[in-house]
Amino acid sequence: MSPRAPATTAREVALQVCRDVFGVQPRGARESLDYRLRASRLEPRDRAFATELAYGAIKMRRYLDFELQPYVGERTKSLPHPIAEILRLGAYQLRAMQGVEVYAAVSESVGLARKYGHKGTAGLVNAVLRRVAVDPPREADLATRASLPGWVVAHWRERFGEARLEAILAGVNAPPATAIVVDRRRVTRDQARQVLTDAGLASTPSPFASDVLILDTGVSSSTIEALGDGRWHLHGEAAAFPVDLLDPQPGARVVEICCGRGNKTLQLAARIGEGGSLLALDADARKIAENAARLEAAGIAWVSLVTADATTLRAPADADAVLLDAPCSGLGILGRQPEARWRKHPDDPARLAPLQARLLAAASRCVRPGGVLVYAVCSTDRREGEDVVDAFLAATPAFARAPLPDRYAPFAAASGDLLVPPGIAGRDGFFIARLTRAEAVPMP
Repeated sequence: MSPRAPATTAREVALQVCRDVFGVQPRGARESLDYRLRASRLEPRDRAFATELAYGAIKMRRYLDFELQPYVGERTKSLPHPIAEILRLGAYQLRAMQGVEVYAAVSESVGLARKYGHKGTAGLVNAVLRRVAVDPPREADLATRASLPGWVVAHWRERFGEARLEAILAGVNAPPATAIVVDRRRVTRDQARQVLTDAGLASTPSPFASDVLILDTGVSSSTIEALGDGRWHLHGEAAAFPVDLLDPQPGARVVEICCGRGNKTLQLAARIGEGGSLLALDADARKIAENAARLEAAGIAWVSLVTADATTLRAPADADAVLLDAPCSGLGILGRQPEARWRKHPDDPARLAPLQARLLAAASRCVRPGGVLVYAVCSTDRREGEDVVDAFLAATPAFARAPLPDRYAPFAAASGDLLVPPGIAGRDGFFIARLTRAEAVPMP
């Protein structure tokens, strides 16, 4: 992060985050926000305001620029970066945030423009935001109103239909749902819910994943984690579906490919218990190190972590259950990662599909006859979903699609796989295939 002085207000934190995300060396919004909040001395209410403002202004960047264009015009090209971001933050407060007084939005923005610019830029910010405050919103096309690339909107229209499109767009621009996965070794879901209730926090059991509770989105992540004291970890509801569909039993032998920082590793380990074994692989050594630290903190010692290219994996075919959470375009998590929509390309699914196919083939070689293989991507593009699975099944007759549990029927795709639309009920978008290996059919 840049060594700028710590912010003194919530609006300045949001400004610093936007500058980090769209700076010369772009950062992730969550990484930047965590860093900026740690460096500040903001109270919880101001921290929540900074989070909503920063994430909202990053998501709605296209729409905000559209709204500001009549007042800024050609000056947009020559505006200093911090002043342009201050204008977007001010416009977001005036156009999209509830309970923000016009005077506060304008005057605080002018103060930031004076601090990060000069008297002239402060005057510009004042004049522009006063006009935004009194003028009605402009007419815009659907993609501009939703502040998404046009190709993303077109993809979701084709994939999910016109009837669900508006709800999807509204959902990915709203705060994503907050959820936790409980550690079954230490607490039941009902016990965890009671702990939350006693702390004044409402929660709802997921109707799908049996170890997930969905929480009020207004609660900070740090509060939830501190209250859990190792009894649960934060994880998106839909992101917990792959492990739930894999359904490894206590004592099972499990392989996890592309384990990342360990959200699903923790979920798997809690399900199989100390009597089971779990081999978890990832090509990124930094992610493996973070995963190891989380496992150690949770008191889990029966996971073998390996840094390796999983496409070259030559493991014995003796695993009861194998999970592949493959690298993907991430089109399903545009609502959870506010900057992601500006960093995607329409060719990403086609570029990543060959890697996904190689990983799926490698994963299949770990599964024992009668075992289960789950393939998951946080993408909604069929080139990373059905197309990868269909090609694998055509080349590997030892495997077939397995029926989905009845509770997952709302997400059943025509292929027999699971397709979760993004944004609906605050969920991320996911494609998940549950496959089984036949007892008698040999592998190629």
